[in-house]
Amino acid sequence: MEADRKSMAGDTTISSGTYIQEKITYKVGNKVICCLEGARIGIQYETFFAGEPCELYHIVLESKSFLQKMTVLEHTVPFFIPIRDAENELLSSNAMKFIDRVGELLQAYVDRREQVRLIKELYGNQIGELYHSLPFNMVEFVLDDYECKVTVTLRYEDLICVLPTRIRVLAWPRKNSTSPVSMNRRGNGVVGSHPSPARLSYAEEALRSMSLPEAFAEIVLNLPQALQQLYQQRSTS
Repeated sequence: MEADRKSMAGDTTISSGTYIQEKITYKVGNKVICCLEGARIGIQYETFFAGEPCELYHIVLESKSFLQKMTVLEHTVPFFIPIRDAENELLSSNAMKFIDRVGELLQAYVDRREQVRLIKELYGNQIGELYHSLPFNMVEFVLDDYECKVTVTLRYEDLICVLPTRIRVLAWPRKNSTSPVSMNRRGNGVVGSHPSPARLSYAEEALRSMSLPEAFAEIVLNLPQALQQLYQQRSTS
């Protein structure tokens, strides 16, 4: 932990509109904690992706007196990050746990968002559709450059997760396709021209253990071989 005492020449306005004569700041990991005028504490959160800096976020905590619990006075945290839940659960009992929790939520959000941005940037020509929720805890996309339409569904049960906790990857044969997945027997659940999708377990395992861009590359690289193996399994069943 680094501590710096800085004397300010005259009144200085910070982003929260609080005027201070001097402040003590502490650098703790990716957080800068600042003692403000009165019973107030300011926290600045730095976020990163792949070693590069991203957004800064701020929170100001306030206590009416030393006998009262601290509350969140103002913040720049996105509205879909559950800061009020963390406040109610942690702030009254352990302020540092609250500060750390918010930092984890913000960094995880930036990680998920940037992973999605990166696959769009690197592989956008292979992605037919892509949908996501605001906090990027639900992500769905389609690989549309193959005889099979591959759908990927990702869910992150906790907003501090950077890897998905629920994953489903399905290969859907196109109508009149000669794809191996479409060559199913009626006994395997195929009725007429509506063959059932095949689950791609290797792709799900890649998404479970790798970042989204790394897993995407792994899926695309091994997709032809995986489809061929599915054909062999189904043709002998």
